[in-house]
Amino acid sequence: MKQTLEKGNSLALLPLAVFIFTFLGSGLLLQDFYALPSSIAVILGICTAFLLFRGTSDEKVSRLIAGCGDSKIITMCLIYLLAGAFATVSTTMGGVDAVVNLGIENINSSYFPLGIFLIAAFLSTATGTSVGAIVALGPIAISLADKSGASLPLIGGSLLGGAMFGDNLSMISDTTIAATQSLECKMKDKFKVNLFIALPAAVLTVLLLLFLGYGEGPLEVTAEDYQLIAIVPYVLVIVLALVGINVFSTLFIGILAAGSIGFFTGDFTLLTFSKTIYQGFTSMTDIFLLSMLTGGLAALVEKAGGITYLLHQIKKRIKTKKSAQMGIGALVGLVNVAIANNTVSIVVTGGIAKEINDDYELNPKKTATILDIFSCIFQGLLPYGAQVLLIISFSKGLLSWSDLVLNAWYYLFLFLVILLAIYSDFWDRIIMKYAK
Repeated sequence: MKQTLEKGNSLALLPLAVFIFTFLGSGLLLQDFYALPSSIAVILGICTAFLLFRGTSDEKVSRLIAGCGDSKIITMCLIYLLAGAFATVSTTMGGVDAVVNLGIENINSSYFPLGIFLIAAFLSTATGTSVGAIVALGPIAISLADKSGASLPLIGGSLLGGAMFGDNLSMISDTTIAATQSLECKMKDKFKVNLFIALPAAVLTVLLLLFLGYGEGPLEVTAEDYQLIAIVPYVLVIVLALVGINVFSTLFIGILAAGSIGFFTGDFTLLTFSKTIYQGFTSMTDIFLLSMLTGGLAALVEKAGGITYLLHQIKKRIKTKKSAQMGIGALVGLVNVAIANNTVSIVVTGGIAKEINDDYELNPKKTATILDIFSCIFQGLLPYGAQVLLIISFSKGLLSWSDLVLNAWYYLFLFLVILLAIYSDFWDRIIMKYAK
């Protein structure tokens, strides 16, 4: 372990603070954390760095371009494009509708909250987005809760927990891509460690929802028509990723599979298939630009000593490997509270997490998991987070933030299991033994 570390320059963090507080301040002022494009907030941070830091304009531009073009950042951005294309093509050919209606048709209606949790978990894992799962399931879940008289807070909490299960675990999720690229570990390795933490939390949630649903009368729920073959691309992508196929190949095969099914069912022509792929690319424009520009901003801040200062402050408070892991979790969580975006939080803190991981000889796949899990836990509990705001808006004021999060049991169990994974040597040995 390194014994000495330069103190760095605290003033060099000002451009990063401008970015974070511009994003946060505009969200609070406009009561919409997505009203101001996040890329514009990053540009303001970059402008601050250019005005504040020493050096010629050419030197600063070169440093900015080097950060934007970092191999990890570009790799991350290319994966975003393919993930967006896969999600859009699969949805267009009926994949989301098939998943939703398959679950409704085969899950006993008296266990509706459990069904919503399971469908949301599978859908978000398959598509890599919690927001997408909530958008697809939210209106259905709220409507059925209203018609059946089932507990709206419990259904909302189940939807929120299930959606974030996949957001955290999925190998095509923005958060997984950002965490694994930051820690330089393989997605399948991070997935295995993550699974041994997320799965016990999900099992506990399922058992609780089974207990809460026991004895309830049947609900009137009717599934719409769907084609089972539409689910195949999701299953294919999960299987290919699990067996270790390169993520680029996995997503490319998934896109081709979804497109082939679309041709077979008449949803696509060659032209519409091509346009749908492009729509998937453009759906990732925000996160693409944000990741690239944030990489440039981080490079400027690092050159001026800001990252070194932040590392110094964190390491003064770290005494053991356990406190190092908890420090990484707390750091990404606090950044997420400021900017209400779990992917951006990982991108911003990923470099620092990598430094701590290396200096304290932590396991990169476990560190990537901690980074991802804590960002998702904080994101799902924020009253101004996109996931919470969507569910509350679908309920048309019938569901409050406190009722929603108090019934999101998956978050409680996930937090307890991740604490066990950090502080319990016995549980840590089990995870690392079977997650090889």
